[in-house]
Amino acid sequence: MSREILLLVNALAHEKNVDKNIVFTALEMALASAAKKHTRDDIDVRVSIDRDTGGFHCFRRWLIVADDPVEHPERQITVSEAVGRNPQAVPGEYIEDLMEDVTFDRIGAQAAKQVIFQKIRDAEREQNLNDFLDRGEYLVYGVIKRMDRGNAIIEFGKIEAVLPRDQMISHENLRMGDRVRAYLLRIDRSVRGPQLVLSRTSPAFLAKLFELEVPEIEEGILEIKAAARDPGSRAKIAVKSNDSRVDPIGTCVGMRGSRVQAVTSELAGERVDIIQWSDDQATFVVNALAPAVISSIVVDEEKHCMDIVVDEENLAQAIGRGGQNVRLASELTGWQLNIMTEEESQEKTEEEAASICELFMEKLDVDEDVGRILVEEGFSTLEEVAYIPIEEMLEIQEFDRETIEELRNRARNALLTDAIATEEKIGHASEALLALEGMDIELVRELAEKGISTQEELADLAADDLVELTGIDFERASKIIIKAREPWFA
Repeated sequence: MSREILLLVNALAHEKNVDKNIVFTALEMALASAAKKHTRDDIDVRVSIDRDTGGFHCFRRWLIVADDPVEHPERQITVSEAVGRNPQAVPGEYIEDLMEDVTFDRIGAQAAKQVIFQKIRDAEREQNLNDFLDRGEYLVYGVIKRMDRGNAIIEFGKIEAVLPRDQMISHENLRMGDRVRAYLLRIDRSVRGPQLVLSRTSPAFLAKLFELEVPEIEEGILEIKAAARDPGSRAKIAVKSNDSRVDPIGTCVGMRGSRVQAVTSELAGERVDIIQWSDDQATFVVNALAPAVISSIVVDEEKHCMDIVVDEENLAQAIGRGGQNVRLASELTGWQLNIMTEEESQEKTEEEAASICELFMEKLDVDEDVGRILVEEGFSTLEEVAYIPIEEMLEIQEFDRETIEELRNRARNALLTDAIATEEKIGHASEALLALEGMDIELVRELAEKGISTQEELADLAADDLVELTGIDFERASKIIIKAREPWFA
């Protein structure tokens, strides 16, 4: 029997390409399961196999529990009883007795066989998955083995993966037996054993398809910098050339469009715009909105947005059907893009100028003419008036040195007054707001500057409002709002 066990372990480990210890563990579990069936009692059995000789011993064991009435006396023992047999016994550990040799009948042998092969299958699946992941492959090509509630189970090699319904291109009609490509989106470990989850809608899938069709990308001559998709309809991909002699767009398009057509065919006819990457973000945005002609761009670094001005003829083209073009360009560049006409841009500029002028009139205690002059000279904040080099302000023809110095002093006093008021608000708010999980003093100060100084005022905000006010991520904002609203449900 001992020799047979060693031969069995060696054969299974070699055939299934798994570690011998995995096979030994599976065999121990199988023998324990068979031993329990042989005794026909609800006992707990442990089997230990000698890795060198193949000999094995069966042990009946009891879990040591507290001195309360035991729930399962066949498998549990109180600590007071266990101490009588082993003075070091403590709850949570086991106490064991060696069992007599067990002769396995047909039922026990069948149960052992089932346990062994289930354990081996799990180990083999894990090994195949690890081998695949070690290769660093993300583009999968396989056959649909079956459809499960709208999800496609795809087999490639010895591995199975799932392509969820929401990761399929909407108008595709995939069927059992179809060969498909997909991108490895993630590994889901919430189910029994790791599960590969694939996607055909991810922007990364688009990038990987271009890597497959364009050798220059793999060689490092070209580099994909970003991608955005409306799956099955339209996509944009930004490409950079690391060799000035190589045209990134022409190279990706290929002879007579062969390369981009191959990608489009794989994506069920999805139209792909190839955009030239630029380190200058305004230029990159202009490229991303092509073929629409841009009249001008106003960049707001603080809000990370751009106002894109186009004439009436280019407005529809810049926005795209259902806002598709501007939405994809925004996703591609990472900037919020506001498309507007010349008239709308002029109205917005005038509104902003009037707002800044009112700020100067209120804080600096000046008339409208002085406020308008400051705006026309490019001043937009009190900080600029207070701290810009005086030599630059002396270039304003309408102001003499005395006027400029007075304006600078008033601006500094106004800033100091605002800072004191903000600190007072923080003093009142900090204790309550800082106690909320996810808050810090910088965020409390920023909220105070925006007029949010109490937990009640914070609770009245939506998570989106908090993100817009402070620029923190949505997940953090949601947690803070939930904490702020806890008194509502107390």
